[in-house]
Amino acid sequence: MAEPFMAKSSSGLSGALRVPGDKSVSHRAVMLGALAIGETVIEGLLESADVIRTVQAMAALGARIERHADNTWHVTGCGVGGFSQPEGPVDFGNSGTGARLAAGLVATTPVKVIFTGDESLSKRPMKRITEPLRLFGAQIDTAPGGTLPMRIAGARDAVPVEYTLPVPSAQVKSAVLLAGLNAPGETSVIEPVACRDHTERMLKAFGADIREENTPEGKRITVRGQGELAACPVTVPGDPSSAAFPLAAALICPDSTVTVENVLLNPTRTGLIETLHDMGAEIRITNPRNSGGEIIGDLTVSTSALHGVTAPAARAPSMIDEYPVLAAVAAFARGVTRMEGLAELRVKECDRLAAMEEGLRACGVRVRTGEDWMEVEGSGGAPVPGGAVIATHMDHRIAMSFLVLGLAAREPVTVDDGAMIATSFPGFATLMQRLGARIAPAGETA
Repeated sequence: MAEPFMAKSSSGLSGALRVPGDKSVSHRAVMLGALAIGETVIEGLLESADVIRTVQAMAALGARIERHADNTWHVTGCGVGGFSQPEGPVDFGNSGTGARLAAGLVATTPVKVIFTGDESLSKRPMKRITEPLRLFGAQIDTAPGGTLPMRIAGARDAVPVEYTLPVPSAQVKSAVLLAGLNAPGETSVIEPVACRDHTERMLKAFGADIREENTPEGKRITVRGQGELAACPVTVPGDPSSAAFPLAAALICPDSTVTVENVLLNPTRTGLIETLHDMGAEIRITNPRNSGGEIIGDLTVSTSALHGVTAPAARAPSMIDEYPVLAAVAAFARGVTRMEGLAELRVKECDRLAAMEEGLRACGVRVRTGEDWMEVEGSGGAPVPGGAVIATHMDHRIAMSFLVLGLAAREPVTVDDGAMIATSFPGFATLMQRLGARIAPAGETA
């Protein structure tokens, strides 16, 4: 059942908070723990619907996973190549990351698995991973159009692969590297354009034989297969994609200052912060530190006078999930903000580019789009009209982005369904209310 939410004009947001753990790191911690020898203890795991699907999937493949009273998760792995045959289909719900990375894990393991998902995930393309994973010797069948359900018969005699990414994709890169863990010899991925490197960092922490080198074709990442991984503790930092929403709200709501603590600051994930700095945002990074190979820190942001900029296509891999909330912020800037390299948004939980255009227009914002770009004409700091009911298309980031926009609009903004927000940011509305934001289920007082 749909759960509409409404956001009303707010000011004076203040306070310090921590957002849920990073989703990318959480998925990978559970998966590598499921492969490792020994017990991996994970602190700060994002307990969202997407990550819980990955937990259930790894358990179905034979890992023993328990949540303890101190909120830590304990994963006892099966060893590389040690997955067992699941009793039935493995349902990934709405999690594209879970499905694509897990496909890499089973592609070189001699098991037969059927991957399924919800209505939204079942529309998302899987061809980008099925093509390279078949090179290892896996037999993979999908529904017409290359979507779920996906049937995988893992290779019994896998072969190593060298694969050049046709487009920047951390999910494809990760799927190939994870498949390479149980293939003989060396498997290499060449990325002409850098993308998220969480898998490489975590593989090193778990003891994988992995190396990186720069070549004329791009960075080459090579993993040596058929070794074992060793369990190691993982502390999951705050998700920068989730931190983007309270940060954006503080930027556009009058008289606001908000600090988000313990945020992942991996250089492949900081494109939004760079773009907001370019726009004139007052964002300070304090207490930088290193944890488990990742850089983390605290972010303090205050209401700022923003101006339009061009976010170049080269920056897209480092902020691909943050474009919806950037578009919401750009609606309040002076001048035009142009975002380039957005083709990937067409194949997210929904066509995010189309959904943002539709919603912005409904809120009285001037916007233009092309196949892989968007231009938002800002209000110069004045409130935008708002007053719309936004179709979220079952997309959590569309829902949260328009709720943030509604906090600085003249008239309330309603999203038709906020239930799916829990896939990445459980407790979003409650956390925002603690800062002073007027967000609540439609029909309740916000």
